Amino acid sequence: MFKYPILSFCLLLVQISFGQQSLPNENFGLVIHGGAGTILKENMTAEMDQAYRAILAEAIAVGHAILKEGGTSQEAVEKTIHVMENSPLFNAGKGAVLTANGKASLDASFMDGNTLNAGSISGVSHIKNPISTAIAVMEKSPHVMLSGVGADQFAASLGMDTVPNSYFITERRKNALKRVQQSEQKEVSFYDPFIKDSKFGTVGCVALDKNGDLAAGTSTGGMTNKKWDRIGDAPIIGAGTYANNASCGVSATGWGEFFIRSVVAHDIAALVEYKGLDIVTASKQVLQKVADLGGNGGVIVMDTKGNVALEFNTAGMYRAHMNAQGKLEVKIYKNE
Repeated sequence: MFKYPILSFCLLLVQISFGQQSLPNENFGLVIHGGAGTILKENMTAEMDQAYRAILAEAIAVGHAILKEGGTSQEAVEKTIHVMENSPLFNAGKGAVLTANGKASLDASFMDGNTLNAGSISGVSHIKNPISTAIAVMEKSPHVMLSGVGADQFAASLGMDTVPNSYFITERRKNALKRVQQSEQKEVSFYDPFIKDSKFGTVGCVALDKNGDLAAGTSTGGMTNKKWDRIGDAPIIGAGTYANNASCGVSATGWGEFFIRSVVAHDIAALVEYKGLDIVTASKQVLQKVADLGGNGGVIVMDTKGNVALEFNTAGMYRAHMNAQGKLEVKIYKNE
């Protein structure tokens, strides 16, 4: 028998209250993309279609398993993007498109929606998994962005996996570079579909963990035949990547010059935070601004409730989504 029953009851209520607060949020999920562009079913063999769907499913399953076990959105984004960076199918890591001099030059960025901390790298040549180095810039340097040789040296100083540039190069990308350069010599229109698509291709992931924290990451080889150390939107925080628990997480893919000028990722988040738009409406509005300028591409977006937007104004976008219940959706073409 308690001497002070009212006090004991109050303490019990406090314990229950704290217990409820410490319970993890079961609303989690993640969404990924593997690039947008003129991706038409009639141009895709059954084998390639199956291969893309399989690797998208594999990548998102890795991140989902991390989130299901209570892992962070940061870890889920990093490990999910690793799968795509290690696949020759995507324009990121192994299989990245080639510069005008036949080399691979890689970019990546990451942002934490809880702290608004961010890190990015551009123009690296030897980092096996650029997304991990972008995260390391955030965590282990006083900077947000490192580039070129310095970024490669930073990764090496931390003992991160580095590889010869030849590791990234595939015959498929060699042939694509040759075709673009031949078209360039023939003075084919800048708006020729193949030339235009040479500017596309990125992988990205947005995740929401059980703590209610968002994170977003993007990794790319940039555009085919790029010159003068060109940098696109993927490594630029606010253009290709953005995450904020007050609004949403975003990873973009498309014609980088237009996405930089439109500050696509942050613009979507701002419309959600300041105007109260839902993420689908915000995404469509911003992509229309990109289209009005003459560019195109796509975005993946997730808010703190686990809602997703997978919007694009191209013929297709490699994409997948998995929610807390494990429901998987993998799509490639526009009207799936």
